[in-house]
Amino acid sequence: MSLSIKEAAQILRDGGLVAFPTETVYGLGANALDASAVAKIFETKGRPQSSPLIVHASSIAMARSLVTEWPREAKELAQRWWPGPLTLVLPKAAHIPDIVTAGLPTVGVRVPAHPVALELIEAAGLPLAAPSANRFKELSPTTAAHVRAAFGDIIPVLDGGPTLVGIESTVVSIAVGKITLLRPGMIALGEIEQAVTPAGPHPSPGMHERHYSPRTPLLIVNTPSEMPDRRGAYVWWNTSGLTARSLRMPDDPIAYARRIYSVLHDLDEENWPWIAVEAPPDTSGWAAIADRLKRAASK
Repeated sequence: MSLSIKEAAQILRDGGLVAFPTETVYGLGANALDASAVAKIFETKGRPQSSPLIVHASSIAMARSLVTEWPREAKELAQRWWPGPLTLVLPKAAHIPDIVTAGLPTVGVRVPAHPVALELIEAAGLPLAAPSANRFKELSPTTAAHVRAAFGDIIPVLDGGPTLVGIESTVVSIAVGKITLLRPGMIALGEIEQAVTPAGPHPSPGMHERHYSPRTPLLIVNTPSEMPDRRGAYVWWNTSGLTARSLRMPDDPIAYARRIYSVLHDLDEENWPWIAVEAPPDTSGWAAIADRLKRAASK
């Protein structure tokens, strides 16, 4: 059964959950200003409340209403990259429930670059707290079918087709004029230093050591000789190898990012004993992909 924007907006206003597409991955959305609605996200995903949620807005003006500070750096980055896959972490406004931010005084906000997402937020008249629409630590969804495979019929889904970016947004914090990278994504912001994850609540989503993982054991290999045998699936971009299932990926990081989650979803469904992925190049353009693969392969 198809879901309309109008119906989805009403579900959100009534305190329910809706999965919807963004340019990065599909999100599991709730009214970001309703603590009870947001609690359903954590319960449905099995996500710990120490992991904060990104709040999605339909405009810069709406995003600014969610924070207490809007420094020059935020203005410049938002004007350059929004709508788009960039999340800014700034001091939160008082009306943002603590459950959204894991009790932290900051909140991650962004304006997604997907017409369905923007239309939904506008129709609901609400900012939407929305992590990826998957079970916690499992592969992020890049199609509506991936969401339905994870949740069945319990979550209504707005189908906007396959996502274009394919991995989650870049997350940066802005404090006292300093821009700090919290989670790499497909936007390169120049001289951003990798932040050290502090103890306690994570300052950004997607910072658990193990995250974005298929159910099938995932290995990262530098050469085919590092694979345990020939019985599994091998995902490569540069060096081929003889295995029961061999799949070549693009050698361009943007095209690779767009496909990788979908490829891992498909291989996961095929029930291989293991999936080996050739390590990406050690360059800044591949940093976000390397981060996701490292977390997916973590035990």
